[in-house]
Order: sequence, then structure tokens, then C-alpha cells
Amino acid sequence: MILLIVLVTILIVSLYTDIKSRRILNIITLPTIIIAFVFHTYTFGLSGLVFSSKGFLTGVGLLIIPFILGGLGAGDVKLMAAIGALMGTSFVFYSFIYTAIIGGMIGVFIILKTKGFRNSIKSLLINIALFRSNQGSLSISKVSEGKISFPYGIAIVLGTFCSLIWGG
Repeated sequence: MILLIVLVTILIVSLYTDIKSRRILNIITLPTIIIAFVFHTYTFGLSGLVFSSKGFLTGVGLLIIPFILGGLGAGDVKLMAAIGALMGTSFVFYSFIYTAIIGGMIGVFIILKTKGFRNSIKSLLINIALFRSNQGSLSISKVSEGKISFPYGIAIVLGTFCSLIWGG
């Protein structure tokens, strides 16, 4: 029960800070990771340490490549690592799956809203008809040319709540 309280608390705080300032704070993620390791090690000994370590590494492993490629911030990776350290490998993996689905839906919605549904379809059909690459043709942003971005912590939080509700 204590782990669920910690998890829900960090999710709510991370959602708020990511929306407000586009940052997931170390003051939230790092203590959570420490709490997870201490709790699991104290409660279950060496097997608890292994459980928390595997979850942590899975959380990092799932988002490290998008981070390296510049698609995510370090806070997103640390939040997923904290979720893994708290809840374990299976839970963080299912959270990641839900997160990816939700993140994709948010991304499509933003593209359609930014460019407009009609223009998006028109651009796609023209590129298909002319056998051209449409790389970058649907992406505009106030942040920087050629990119659409949103605080991915929103998707992580919603995906993790889905995993809590529907299993993982």
C-alpha cells in the first residue's frame, strides 16, 4: 500500500511540474528511486534489491534510446526508472506500452491540430502519389523548426495509471 501511495504521489507531482515547467524534477525522482531500493531490500532482502534493480534498469532501458536521440528529456527517463524501481519489471514494461500508445495518440492529435486534418491528409496523399518522402512535412512547432513537442511526462503518467487500473 505504501508503494502505491508513493507512486501516485510522484505521478501527480510529475504531471503538474511537467505541464507547468516542462520538467520532471530530480527532487521527486531520485528520492523515489532510493525509497524503492531501501524498501524492497529491507522488506525482501537480496531478492528485493534484485527486484528493484531489474525494474530500475528496465525503466531506464525502455527510454534511453529515445533520450539519446533527443526525443525525451532526462526527467522522463528518471521517472520511468523510478516507476520500475518501485513496482518492478513487469509493471514498468506494461506502463511503457500504455505510455507509448497514449503518447502516439497525443502526437497524432497535436499534428492534426497544428497542421489541420485536411492539410495533413492532403500532404500525405500527395507524397504517396508522387512517391516522395514526407519526412518533416507534417511537423511544425513554436519550439523549433521541424519539430512538434509536448511534455511526455503526461503520457508516462497516464500510461502508468492505465497499468495500475488494467494490470501490468
